[in-house]
Amino acid sequence: MGFPGTWMTTSQSVVYRVVPKCACSTIGQIMYYSDHGAFFEGDIHDANTGMHKWALPDSQPLIEQNVKAHQSYAFTCVRNPYTRILSSFFDKICGIQRNGNRYRGNLVPLLIQKYGIEVGDPDNGFEFDQIKSFRRFLLFARDTIRWRRPMEPDIHWSGMSGHIATLIANGGRYDNIFWTETFDDGMQNVLNAIQTPHPVDLAKIPRFNESEGHGPKRLHPVADYFDDLAIHLMYEIYKKDFNLFKYDASDPARKMPTAEIDLDEVHTKLRD
Repeated sequence: MGFPGTWMTTSQSVVYRVVPKCACSTIGQIMYYSDHGAFFEGDIHDANTGMHKWALPDSQPLIEQNVKAHQSYAFTCVRNPYTRILSSFFDKICGIQRNGNRYRGNLVPLLIQKYGIEVGDPDNGFEFDQIKSFRRFLLFARDTIRWRRPMEPDIHWSGMSGHIATLIANGGRYDNIFWTETFDDGMQNVLNAIQTPHPVDLAKIPRFNESEGHGPKRLHPVADYFDDLAIHLMYEIYKKDFNLFKYDASDPARKMPTAEIDLDEVHTKLRD
């Protein structure tokens, strides 16, 4: 399996396991800036140079050697499952992607046909019943994760634990897992722990939200999208995420974590 989703600076100052919808664009740009003193022009996910990525064959032996020997500080970032799946819905299901098309081609027509989801379109200002459609999408997400039908789960709504576990299962160890909800503090702790070719002033770093602006705005508070059934489904799907990363599964309105993340617990429970 190796180390999918793992990025490393060219200076090998730090290793990062990408978790989709958890500030990964901003984190990647910070890593790139720390090596080169400038940001990557475009979406950092498209960068094929200036950063080691497991998806690049030439980077794989360097990442594998580094991670297995724990030569560099390793970290990742997590997010409240309630806001994460809402973000996935509005970005990937309702939004128009950078290439001008719907995400994954036939995915949205499939959802419209099989689950009765509406997504709106730019021409009508994305007018549709957001709450009703989201709850139907949640059923689809559950079906992909629990039964892998009508398709394999997508990386943007599959559990964070599954992403994070790959580095542990193959012999890696995290030095830090922080929350997007306290991003500045968490990222600053990472920067304080490493030495980079170029200093990073976090207060001057813009937020790189590559999904922003090409889909509908969320019209309601987070909790309004989750009735009792949706809350039950969320815990069924993301039980491990709620428990390991200390979010309140019973209250969608409670955005902030309820306790500190126990790194030893994470490594023990995700090792198998």
